[in-house]
Amino acid sequence: MEVFVWGNPDLSTNVVVKPDGKITTRLVENIEASGKTASQLARDIEKAYGQYVKSAVVSVIVNNFVGVPFQQVRVVGEAQQPLKVPYRKHMTALDAMIEVGGLTDFASGNRTVLIRNFEGKREVLELRLDDLLKDGDISANVPMYPGDIIIIPESWF
Repeated sequence: MEVFVWGNPDLSTNVVVKPDGKITTRLVENIEASGKTASQLARDIEKAYGQYVKSAVVSVIVNNFVGVPFQQVRVVGEAQQPLKVPYRKHMTALDAMIEVGGLTDFASGNRTVLIRNFEGKREVLELRLDDLLKDGDISANVPMYPGDIIIIPESWF
């Protein structure tokens, strides 16, 4: 994420949220970032900078969000780039496949399974990714939910 301090370019920087949910800026270490909006975090940084900079004005811009596992859609197996994709509202299987660059040449797209944990129950659904991606069959596009796992098997020759 980018921390921008108005009128103080030396304090503006890019930071990474550490596994403990905290960030370190050029002046202040271990500011809690986890669970906060960009605006909330900016106000916290302004307060922390208050002892160093008079009337600091801070903006926080989130450049890349991964999210915790239950807020991700994971795509594994024969995807071009297997990834954990941050879940977005109204996300579909097509969106997830665009993120991972599609299928490999060895993928068996129509044998793909979707594992979904919903209200404590595990569902295993079949996906027809070849129909969706190669044939343009939009009826094979399904909504994604946070925590979904797409498993793309290798085809048998």
